[in-house]
Amino acid sequence: MHRPDTPHQNHFYGEVARRGQVIYDALRAANLGPITSAGDFSIDSIGEIHEYGLLNLLQNAHERMSNEEEAQLALPRTFSKFAVRHKPQSVWGQLGYYAFDSASPIFEHTWEAAYWAVQTAISAAALVHAQGSRVAYALCRPPGHHAGPNFYGGGGYLNNAAVAAQWLVQQGQRVAILDIGYHHGNGTQAIFYGRSDVLFCSIHVDPLHEYPYYWGYADEYGDGAGRGYNYNFPLSRSVDRNVYLATLEAVLDRIRFYVPDILVVSLGTDIIKDGPSGGFQIETETIHNIGKAIATLHLPLVVVQEGGYNLDTLGQHVVTFFNGLTVTSQ
Repeated sequence: MHRPDTPHQNHFYGEVARRGQVIYDALRAANLGPITSAGDFSIDSIGEIHEYGLLNLLQNAHERMSNEEEAQLALPRTFSKFAVRHKPQSVWGQLGYYAFDSASPIFEHTWEAAYWAVQTAISAAALVHAQGSRVAYALCRPPGHHAGPNFYGGGGYLNNAAVAAQWLVQQGQRVAILDIGYHHGNGTQAIFYGRSDVLFCSIHVDPLHEYPYYWGYADEYGDGAGRGYNYNFPLSRSVDRNVYLATLEAVLDRIRFYVPDILVVSLGTDIIKDGPSGGFQIETETIHNIGKAIATLHLPLVVVQEGGYNLDTLGQHVVTFFNGLTVTSQ
């Protein structure tokens, strides 16, 4: 089991094993719809987004490290801050080559957890595209929006939302991604930054002052063919409900102008105030209003779970979002 919450690892970003169970229990109690198991769309779907070397490391880093010395998790000792011409063969060098922070330890079953989180996201996309569901939710853990084509971090390893979006593109769909996690989805941005077939819009805390610091600024519009298909809306942590919802309306206008067939929502409930990883000055009720606003797009939705680390309120926040979403969708 992928457990970054062992007694000496509580500082790892709050991405603990119980998060998934808390959300599952809340959704089941709320009876919002049928709960199904994920299908297996194979590693090939992941390889459409992530570099082979990264996938190889995630699969075998724990075993390779354990063969070198007794340890319980794989974390980088150094980072490739400067441009490097060679990728080292040592597992320790490769950890620093692919990881951009120390918030994502690799345990014995990390690959298994990350692999099935991706399969869960693709399965939700398939429910919407192939089976005609209006809304499908992927309860993904670990989260993924900080994982890029050739890097991982922020408690995530593979980009669940991006792989699901790529799968939809391959089915001939025009896809937009709306990321409403508290921290910028730097991995998702990196994956689609040079592409015009997926629109990426993100509302997040200003990286001038908070994680991930180096990505997520308002002047990042995409590159090459992707110019004009990437929009960031960084906000001060002190913003209230009115400012947040007004910003959301501006983002939804961007999405309407793009005219997508399907919207993928990276849902981070860590935007609520007083969470362990931060939060805006907004209350739980705002999550309901966010759901209502997104529903006005009248688009098929694939909702992928990202952050949200307050275990006392996490399940309530997810249910509240869907209650808002379905009020307008009905």
